[in-house]
Amino acid sequence: MTATSTPSHSTRPLCVLAFSGGLDTSFCVAHLTRDHGYDVIAACVDTGGFSEEELQQIEARALEVGAKEYVRIDASQALYDQVLSHLIRADALRGGVYPLSVAAERVLQAAELCRYAHERGAQAIAHGSTGAGNDQLRFDVAAKVFAPQATLITPIREGAVTREASTQYLRDLGFVVEDKTTRYSINQGIWGTTIGGGETHDGWAEVPDEAYTTVAPQRAPDEPESLTLSFEAGLPVALNGERLDPIPLIQRLSALGSAHGVGRGIHVGTTVLGVKGRIAFEAPGPYLIIEAHKALGKLVLTRQQEALARVIGAQYSDALHNGLFFDPAMRDIEACLASQQRRVSGEVRLKLFKGHISVAGARSEHSLLGRGATYGEQAKAFSGAEAAGFCAVYAMESALSMAAGEGL
Repeated sequence: MTATSTPSHSTRPLCVLAFSGGLDTSFCVAHLTRDHGYDVIAACVDTGGFSEEELQQIEARALEVGAKEYVRIDASQALYDQVLSHLIRADALRGGVYPLSVAAERVLQAAELCRYAHERGAQAIAHGSTGAGNDQLRFDVAAKVFAPQATLITPIREGAVTREASTQYLRDLGFVVEDKTTRYSINQGIWGTTIGGGETHDGWAEVPDEAYTTVAPQRAPDEPESLTLSFEAGLPVALNGERLDPIPLIQRLSALGSAHGVGRGIHVGTTVLGVKGRIAFEAPGPYLIIEAHKALGKLVLTRQQEALARVIGAQYSDALHNGLFFDPAMRDIEACLASQQRRVSGEVRLKLFKGHISVAGARSEHSLLGRGATYGEQAKAFSGAEAAGFCAVYAMESALSMAAGEGL
C-alpha cells in the first residue's frame, strides 16, 4: 500500500472515495471537497489493470482535483485468489459472451475500500456509480457488510449528474477534461476492459475501432500464432511450458490476444434494477483462458460433472454480477467447483488468427477419451448386440408416450 498526502491540520470529516482517475471520480473529489465539506482520501484499489505510468497519473489527478490524501491498495493477487480463480473454473461468460470483467473487480475493490475506510475511522464512504447499473449494488452491499457505521455518499447517483455536467463542473474549476473522456466511460482492468457511452446506447450502432485498444481483427497479422496453455486443478499455470504466476500469465495472454484482435465483443444484458444495458468490451486474456479451460474440461469430466458445472457456474456468475458476492452460498459453490475441478489438469493448444481462437488439441493424464472405449465404427467396449439392446431400452419411454396419444 502506498499513500500520498498534502499537509493539513483540518478538522473536517473524513471521506474515503473509490478513485479511478476517470471523469466521474474526479468530479466526486472536487464536489465532496468543495460542496460537502469533506477531507477526501482518494483510494485506488489496484487490481492489476494499470501500468505504473497510469498509476502515477491517477495519483497526480487525485491530488490535483483536491484530495487531501491518495492511497493505492494493491489487491491484484487477492482478486485472483478470491474471485478470478473461481470464474475460470466456472467458465464464466455472462450471456455466453461477457467474462464479467467489471463485476469481478468491483466486488473486491468495494470490499478493500470499505475495510480501509473502517481502519481509518472515516465518517463517510463514497463511490461514483450511477443509479442505473450494478456497480452501485456492489459498493453499497460491501459498505453494509464491512463499514456499516459510515455514511454512504454517491454524488453521481444522488444528483443524477450526467457526464456532460461533470465535465463542465471540472472545466469551470480550471481542470482539463478530454473530449473522449466525456464520450466514453472506460473501465480498464486485468480481467478485461469495458466501454460504455457513445454508440453503446444505441442497439443498432457499431462501436468504432478507435474506442478499443486491441488490434482490429482485419489489421491483425496475416499469419496465425499458436500457443500452449497448461492447467492444474482447473487453473492456468504455464504458457508455452514456462510457469508463471497468475497475474503475469493473464497479462502475457492479454498482450498476445490483443495483437491478434482476440476478445472483442458486445454484451447486452439486464441489470438487477431491470434496465437493459449494452457495453462493448475487450478481454483477450480471459477469452484465451476460458476457451482452453472449456476444451480441457470436455476431455476429462464426466457428463454429470459437466452438467453440474454449468448449473453452479451460472449461479455463481449471476450472484457475482448482481452484487451478492458476500453471500455464504458463494463460498459453498467455490468449494464445489474446487472439488469438481480436481482432475482438470493438462495442456491445450490454441491458434489465434484475426480475432478468432481455435482449439488445435488438448491432452491430459486424466483424459476419458479412448480410455478403454473408442468412439466410432471401431468401438470395442461393447458389442453391436449390446448397443442395440441399450437403444431399445433407451427408446422405451418415448415409445410409451407416443402410444398413449402424445403425438407430434
